Amino acid sequence: MADRADIVAANSGVGAMRTLFDVGALEGWLGAHLDGFAGPVTVEQFKGGQSNPTYRLTTPGARYVLRRKPAGPVLKGAHDVLREARVQQALAGSDVPVARIHAVCEDDSIIGSAFYIMDMVEGRVFWGASLADLPMAQRAACYDETNRVIAALHAVDYRAVGLGDYGRPGNYFARQIKRWSGQYLADERAGRDPVMDELVAWLPGAIPDGDETSIVHGDFRIDNAIFHPTEPRILAVLDWELSTLGHPLADFAYHAMVYSMPPDIVAGLGGADPVALGLPPLEDYIAAYCRRTGRSGIENWNFYLAFNYFRLAAIFHGIKGRVLRGNASNAQAAQRAQAFPRLARLAHSFI
Repeated sequence: MADRADIVAANSGVGAMRTLFDVGALEGWLGAHLDGFAGPVTVEQFKGGQSNPTYRLTTPGARYVLRRKPAGPVLKGAHDVLREARVQQALAGSDVPVARIHAVCEDDSIIGSAFYIMDMVEGRVFWGASLADLPMAQRAACYDETNRVIAALHAVDYRAVGLGDYGRPGNYFARQIKRWSGQYLADERAGRDPVMDELVAWLPGAIPDGDETSIVHGDFRIDNAIFHPTEPRILAVLDWELSTLGHPLADFAYHAMVYSMPPDIVAGLGGADPVALGLPPLEDYIAAYCRRTGRSGIENWNFYLAFNYFRLAAIFHGIKGRVLRGNASNAQAAQRAQAFPRLARLAHSFI
């Protein structure tokens, strides 16, 4: 198991640019498109983040964040930073806290890919799901805040905020299973796995009856949120790359995977007693979400977990492919790639 201090060190703070670009070209573009911009600008790259390289831009009077696609070839439909910017712009003013988007660039010639500029939100990021850095008495309130925010997201009227065409309503599971199966099968460089192959065959026939549509984040975890410096309050939800219109229970079950996820893979509590850590048990966490969303309960819970572990395994399979192709954006990508077969086995355990 990876040491928690190592995980925090690997994902916190900024360092030298790993994915390079022409800072002068960026500065010229910012001067023409970012209100109030005054250079010079210093560019540093955040250590965290697996998918889209993220940078801190520092000027004499302000700080910003830049998100871009990774350099080199990417799978079709992946790393769409323009969708990230659009959903955050749509959610501005809602009960879902997001960073302010200042400018969006679709011109690949400026820094080599599309990018957007958003607020630098100052606050706390909790890299461990146990919230070990917090006094025990404060931990449950932070979990309840994440529960509140994901319930608020699923309550947003996606048509009213201009996202009626952000995805295809209905048949979310069938479409997602097809998408991630396709990406898995298409990435020949990353290879095949027999357990993953079995999941690809089993999942389409196990989809529960009933359908719903909401905005879904796609990667809603406590370490993808910036909390207020002292309060149990989320200031901004980050990393919207996988957001779309989808089934809210798929999104919530992914979020609740924290209870079974091994801590060395993705900020999980797997193997720990949440109550002993000052956290709500899974049953209470599900009940709180159901109360906030007007549900009496959630049937077919194991399917939702199997689906989400499969989906995450497919994402890690993609990371493995990027490592082998040499265009992974994070120093921990190789470790994530090695976790792929474990995620496939975890998915299989729920079927």
